[in-house]
Amino acid sequence: ARSDPSHGHPFDGRPIDEHMDYGIVVLDKPSGPSSHQVAAWARDAVGAKKAGHAGTLDPKVTGMLVVAFDSATRALDLVRLAGKEYITEMVLHRDIERTRLAKTLEGFVGDVLQIPPKRSAVKRRLRTRKVYTLDLLEHKDRRALLRVHSEAGTYIRNLCHDVGLVLGTGAHMGDLRRTGLGPFKEEDMVTMHELRDAAEWFKEDGDEGELRRVVRPMEHLLEGVPSITVRDSAVDALCHGAPLAVAGVLEVDESVMKGRHLAVHTGKGEAVGYGHAVMTAEEMVAEPQGIAVELSRVFMREDTYPRAWKKGTGREP
Repeated sequence: ARSDPSHGHPFDGRPIDEHMDYGIVVLDKPSGPSSHQVAAWARDAVGAKKAGHAGTLDPKVTGMLVVAFDSATRALDLVRLAGKEYITEMVLHRDIERTRLAKTLEGFVGDVLQIPPKRSAVKRRLRTRKVYTLDLLEHKDRRALLRVHSEAGTYIRNLCHDVGLVLGTGAHMGDLRRTGLGPFKEEDMVTMHELRDAAEWFKEDGDEGELRRVVRPMEHLLEGVPSITVRDSAVDALCHGAPLAVAGVLEVDESVMKGRHLAVHTGKGEAVGYGHAVMTAEEMVAEPQGIAVELSRVFMREDTYPRAWKKGTGREP
């Protein structure tokens, strides 16, 4: 067996208390409240000790807000850096032909230069962001509906303004809705009402079904991230801060690259943490000894798996 069933749990089969401790919810944020307020509502709805969110949305902006509870908050850094998808209304200040608008939008695919807005929390300096796709969904009169898939940190308000400058018409952003974040799509979102109802049904009659549907395992955050599977004997040492030695490696994705970020999982699929590869995938398989991965963040609680390392070394024997 890849992993001893007497320790840990398959990530999609944890007991409900552990499921919630390592749980995330992909919320459809309404217009009005701040992202911080929505995360607090989610925390209170499920009775979590703490909650964090990835990718702050302005109060008027709607759509995808990933909220993590308790132990799962440690994994939010990964999704904060992931690509994002938006549907936005761009309001043109003068009439323009659709063909010219579409042609101009094509020029904004790729690297774009932006300066964060004055009210931004980050330092205002010119920086490059990548727009992966920019689709014109509708165009009627002076209003255009755009779908934007871009790198984290891309300002859609600035993008609309810059398109207007190139067109010579002027333009500004109207409504904005986030429809994708990292591995999550629009159909993955649930409402705050669904979360509250699921939590209430569980409290009232112990029905876990709906709560498990709306609150996902944190491992969903790591979908698409290169991964290494480790032996049970290596898990607790990693949880105590040790690097991963090649002796603890059970399986390596071919996509693992030296120096790049990766996720570390148990044989049951549980996320242990993430870090960067010190070796190539080929070296991890071929080398008899050495350090394969340095962890930068640990998700799993200590002592979830039995200790199999010598006290004082912090390393697997």
